Order: sequence, then structure tokens, then C-alpha cells
Amino acid sequence: MTFSSRLALGVTAGVLFATLFALPQALPAQEHVVSSADLQKDVAKAAQVRQERIAKIDKFLSTDQARAALKTANVDYDVVRNGVSTLSDDELARLSARADQAQKDFAAGALTNEQITYIIIALAAAVIVLIAVH
Repeated sequence: MTFSSRLALGVTAGVLFATLFALPQALPAQEHVVSSADLQKDVAKAAQVRQERIAKIDKFLSTDQARAALKTANVDYDVVRNGVSTLSDDELARLSARADQAQKDFAAGALTNEQITYIIIALAAAVIVLIAVH
């Protein structure tokens, strides 16, 4: 390789490296696909849904019938109530759906007092088990 070939190769390599390092700085900043305002709205919505689910389970467990069922099963209401807020979003969604369905079935007369008592105890046991696993 002659001196002029090496010089041309060196100059070409130098231009290539300079271009690669300068190019990202020369390009305008790109916007993200999702804006921070949209992300904040999504986070706020998720927090709202979570609070609604916690409230739904709390309402279900705070009824006189639920408290009596928990007392019969020697389950501390406060432990279950406090444990609900520590559940994951998926666990909370499942338990909330079950509590909601049980209330609807009971109101429609599809469940007896004994069946609703078993459901309450099962929900409370699920909360306790999920708390223990975490």
C-alpha cells in the first residue's frame, strides 16, 4: 500500500468517525411516541381503578354479614382489610370481580346466607394467603 493510499484510507476513516459521532448531535430531538401527559393520565387512571377495586372489596367485607362470617372463622377483619391494599393489581382485580359477583348473586337471591358466608371466608382466606406469599 502506497503512502497516498494510506493517506486516503486514513482521511476516509477520519471522516467516517467524525460523521458518526457528530450525526446524533446534529439531528433534532425526536418526540416520544407517548407524551408524558398521556403517561400521567394513564397512571392516574390506573390508581383510580385500583382505589375503586379496594373500595369495592372493603364495602363487601364491611357488611354485618361479612363481619359475622369473618368472626365465625376467627379471621381478623383489620388484617384482611389492610391486606387488600397490598395485593397486586391482578390479584385485586380478581378478588374485586368475585366480591362484586357475589354481591349481585346474593341480591338476586341466587345465593343463600350460608353460601355467601363461605364466599366471604374464601375471599378473606385468599387475601391472607396472598399477603403471606408476598
